[in-house]
Amino acid sequence: MRKPLIFSTLFCLLLITTSYAQTKKVAVVTFYAVKKIGVSTFGDAATAAVTQLVDDPNFNMSPLLQNFHDQFFNTYSKDFPFQLLPEAEITGNAEYKAYNPAGEATGGVFKDNYNLPFEGYKIVLPLIGRQNENALLKIFNQADGVMKVYIDFDLVKVGFGGMGLVKVNAHTNIALFNKAGDKVFSIRSDAKSKGGSPLIAGIPVLKADKILPMCESALNELMITLQKDMPKMIKKADSKL
Repeated sequence: MRKPLIFSTLFCLLLITTSYAQTKKVAVVTFYAVKKIGVSTFGDAATAAVTQLVDDPNFNMSPLLQNFHDQFFNTYSKDFPFQLLPEAEITGNAEYKAYNPAGEATGGVFKDNYNLPFEGYKIVLPLIGRQNENALLKIFNQADGVMKVYIDFDLVKVGFGGMGLVKVNAHTNIALFNKAGDKVFSIRSDAKSKGGSPLIAGIPVLKADKILPMCESALNELMITLQKDMPKMIKKADSKL
């Protein structure tokens, strides 16, 4: 009679553990794309050109961000061992709407128009310290943690010499913080575009009609990679809140 009792106890413990994991809730507090393509390896001429690219109305990353957003919430989120609070609870929160994240309006690489938020979200930058995270944890005190999600891009050289090509490398960044403001896990994954663009005298052609399709291609490749690797990444990460 002892074996059935042991099995029954273990089964109950499994149900309790599963139920506990399902009650954990996380608030996604930022979701955005960095519009300024990284070109640090190509010199000052490329840096000036990419700044102009950011201001070009034809360089519209909104459809790319929409695609990644939908994939994240409809597919990737199912692999997390916790629930995400409904987006309406985040973007509709009065305190969240009134909150001004540290670093949002500063110059340089954190200049406002360098970043494109998904509708309703604040841009919470990856700054040193936990000022933003701690403030947002207080706003969303019903959650067990807060999550930050953003995508960014840079150019990488393919081939050798002045006649080489450049491709776009897309990166996703997903970081989770617990109630104490400590980082639980951080995931950064990347993938390159299928197509490339020629270098002219070692400088990439930074025009919207050249770069935007490569950004889209790189992001598509990245989403395929994430769909395959996300469960493995989460399993390896310390997902305890």
